[in-house]
Amino acid sequence: MDFTNTIGVSAAGMEAQAQRLRVAAENLANKETTGSTPGADPYRRKTITFKEALDRTTGVAGVKVKEIGQDHSQFETRYDPSNPAADAKGYVKMPNVNSMVEIMDTHEAQHSYDANLNTMQITRSMMMRTINLMK
Repeated sequence: MDFTNTIGVSAAGMEAQAQRLRVAAENLANKETTGSTPGADPYRRKTITFKEALDRTTGVAGVKVKEIGQDHSQFETRYDPSNPAADAKGYVKMPNVNSMVEIMDTHEAQHSYDANLNTMQITRSMMMRTINLMK
């Protein structure tokens, strides 16, 4: 029985979901971050994608972050002529961050993280029961 592979896969999943949570937190934190000069682009929403990562020594597939990219959807504009980033007509480009999407991503990351943690705890329990049988 090789429980270490199971723990390794779960740990990789937890790490990937922790990074997903960080990206969503950055997006939420920058939801109102505009440019600093007239017509400048605001904060652009970050995205995260994952890939399967095969451990060649064990032959076990885990998960890793493939890329932290950017969402290239259009920016909305808001009329705010007092903002330093306002264009000649008084409109400011606003970040393409949707709070609901980010909150859903944080919930999904949490559920996936919890599932990996639960798998790790069950594996640990099975290891301890096996060790106790050998005494």
